[in-house]
Amino acid sequence: MLTARTRDCVGPTVRLQSGMTSQASWFPPAAGCFIFCSVLVLKWRLAPLFSPGCPLLPVRLDSLMSACTGATGDMVLDAAGSNGPFQPLALVHFRDVPPAEQEKLFIQKLRQCCVLFDFVSDPLSDLKWKEVKRAALSEMVEFITHNRNVVTEPIYPEMVHMFAVNIFRTLPPSSNPTGAEFDPEEDEPTLEAAWPHIQLVYEFFLRFLESLDFQPNVAKKYIDQKFVMQLLDLFDSEDPRERDFLKTTLHRIYGKFLGLRAYIRKQINNIFYRFIYETEHHNGIAELLEILGSIINGFALPLKEEHKIFLLKVLLPLHKVKSLSVYHPQLAYCVVQFLEKDSTLTEPTVMALLKYWPKTHSPKEVMFLNELEEILDVIEPSEFVKVMEPLFRQLAKCVSSPHFQVAERALYYWNNEYIMSLISDNAAKILPIMFPSLYRNSKTHWNKTIHGLIYNALKLFMEMNQKLFDDCTQQFRAEKSKEKAKWVERDEAWLKIENLAKSNPQFLMYHDSAGPERPVDMETDGPPLDDVNMLKKTVQEEATEIQKEQRRERPLVRRKSELPRDICTVTALELHRRAEEMLTPEGQ
Repeated sequence: MLTARTRDCVGPTVRLQSGMTSQASWFPPAAGCFIFCSVLVLKWRLAPLFSPGCPLLPVRLDSLMSACTGATGDMVLDAAGSNGPFQPLALVHFRDVPPAEQEKLFIQKLRQCCVLFDFVSDPLSDLKWKEVKRAALSEMVEFITHNRNVVTEPIYPEMVHMFAVNIFRTLPPSSNPTGAEFDPEEDEPTLEAAWPHIQLVYEFFLRFLESLDFQPNVAKKYIDQKFVMQLLDLFDSEDPRERDFLKTTLHRIYGKFLGLRAYIRKQINNIFYRFIYETEHHNGIAELLEILGSIINGFALPLKEEHKIFLLKVLLPLHKVKSLSVYHPQLAYCVVQFLEKDSTLTEPTVMALLKYWPKTHSPKEVMFLNELEEILDVIEPSEFVKVMEPLFRQLAKCVSSPHFQVAERALYYWNNEYIMSLISDNAAKILPIMFPSLYRNSKTHWNKTIHGLIYNALKLFMEMNQKLFDDCTQQFRAEKSKEKAKWVERDEAWLKIENLAKSNPQFLMYHDSAGPERPVDMETDGPPLDDVNMLKKTVQEEATEIQKEQRRERPLVRRKSELPRDICTVTALELHRRAEEMLTPEGQ
C-alpha cells in the first residue's frame, strides 16, 4: 500500500492512502454528519490532483486544512474515487524550459519534494516514486549551484517550507530504551532510514545558504527563532551524518543572520545546562562545541562579561560529566581559545580543572592531563606563577599513580620545552613539591618505563639547578629520618602497652599460646639516601631520553572493546562525505 505524507511545520498532517475508506473513527460521534460532508467536499476538491495529468501534489492545502483539523491533527483521505493511486510524476528538466519558466518550475519541484515516503516499515515500497523525488532534489542541487539569479524572492518561503517538512520531525526514542544507556564509545549509532532523501535536502539547503544570490534580509522572515529552535532539537539525533550536516547548517545561519546570534548562543547554553545538571545524555554535544569553537575564535576583544560567564559556568562544568571522552577534544579547544583571548581567565580555569579532577577514573585523568598541557602551552609566565603550586601538587599525585598511563602522561610534561622553561624559572618552588614523588616512585613503581621517565625528569632537575637538587635531596633525607624516628617511637609506645598488658594477672586467660603474629614490614621507599653522589650516578645511568609520542594524531575517542560491528552501519559511515567537502569553491 502506497503511503505518501505531506507535513507542515505548523499545520496538521495529511496522509493520502490508496485503497482506504474515509471513515474516520477517531472523530466524535456528534460530528459524524459534518465529517461526512467535509469528506465529500474534499474528494471533489482533490479529485483533479490525482489525475495522471497533474504535475505535482500541492502540499499547502490551506483552504482544506481548516476542515481537516481534528483531535489528533491527522486525517485519512479516500483515494478510491481518483484515477488510480497517488503518483508524484516527474517534472521536466530545467534545461527543457525557457528561462522565464524556470522559476515556476523551481517552485513546482520544491512543492513536489514536500511529499514524504515510508523508509521504515516497508523500505522497498514506492521505489519508483522515491527515485522521482531523489532525482528532483539532485537536479535542484545542480541547478542552484551552477546558475546565477535563480534564488528569487518567491523561492525563499517555498525553500524553507520544503526543508522544514522534510527535516523537522520528532526523533525516535533510543534504540534500546529498556536496556543499558546508549554508549557512543561502544554502541553502533541508529542511522536515519530516510537518509537518501534527507541528505540531499540538507545539501540543497546549504547550497541555498551559500548561493551568491542569497539575501539574508529576505530570508530572515522565514528563518527565525522557531526555525533555529527546531534545528537545535535535531542535534540529539543518533545518526552522526545528520549531526555533521546540522553543524554546518547552523554555523552558516549564525554567520549570515546577525539578529539570531545571541539567541543561538543562549539556546546552546540551555542545551548544555540541561545536559550537565539533568539528563547527562545528548548526542550532539561535540558538534555544538565545534560550532562554539569557531564562534569563540571570532569574539572581539576585550571579551564581554557574558562570554566570560559562559566559560566559567558552562564550559568548565562540562568536565564533570561522565561521558567527557565523547566531546573532550572540542571542549579543550574552546577552553584554550578563551585563554588565548584573555590570559586573566587562566587562574579560574586551572583551579576549576583541579576542582573537577577525577579521583578514580584514570582514562578521564589522562584527558585532563592532555588539556592541562594545552593550557600550559599558551599560559603567560605571570599567570603560571599564580597556579604553579596547586598545579604541581596535583602532578605529583599523578606521577605517584599506580595507573601507568596517568604517570606516563604526567611525566611527558618534562619533554615540553616551554613547560620546562616555566619550571626552570620557578624551580625553587616546584622542585621541593615534585622531588618526593619522583624519588619514591623511581624505586617502587611497578612499571619499568615509568622508572626511565622519572630518572629523565630528575636528570633535568639536576642539570637545571645542581645546588637546589642537592638541597632537596638532603631535605628529603632529613624528612625520611624524622618519619622513621616517629615509627620507632610509635613501635616503642606499642611495646610498652604490650608489656603492661602482659603484667596483668588475667593476661594468660586471654593470651593465645601461639602468640600474636607481628605484621610484616613492607619497605616502599627503597634504600635510604645515605650517599647523594650515588643518587646522582644512578640518575645519570638510568635516565632515558623518551621522545614524546605524537598523541594528538591518535583518535582520542576509541572503542573500549573490540566487539563485532554492524557491516551496513560501518559502510554507510565510511561512504559519508562531510558537508564541507560537498560545498564547491563556487558555493564557498
